[in-house]
Amino acid sequence: MASSTSWFYWALLSAVFAALTAIFAKIGIQGVDSDLATLVRTAIVMIVLSAFVLLAGKWSNPFTLSSRTWIFLTLSGLATGASWVCYFRALQIGDASKVAPVDKLSLVLVAVFAFTFLGERPSLREWTGIAMVAAGVLVLAFKR
Repeated sequence: MASSTSWFYWALLSAVFAALTAIFAKIGIQGVDSDLATLVRTAIVMIVLSAFVLLAGKWSNPFTLSSRTWIFLTLSGLATGASWVCYFRALQIGDASKVAPVDKLSLVLVAVFAFTFLGERPSLREWTGIAMVAAGVLVLAFKR
């Protein structure tokens, strides 16, 4: 079983790769339609994840998943696709140093949605941090 703090290391790695995603994408979409670039990126993700699942011995029949799982994974996939299309479009027309912080407003929205739909209850200290992130996004997005 994973330790109670192992989530932090995975989340930190996620942040590192997300940062690299912005930089690599900004360079990669120069002179390319952002929607086509999103499609190419998605195809690469599919290939890499398929290889990982197969090589790690994690493959199982996806058709045995419950309908509830399929519904929510489908909704998540649709939201991911929409996010990527919007993100690449924003990167194509804006500076990565401005686009990425606004994209991280998702952290604030996750906290609000988790509170509203999942019944999660962040502490006052955590809400303060979330508010600081929101303020930071505004400062970075609207700098002169």
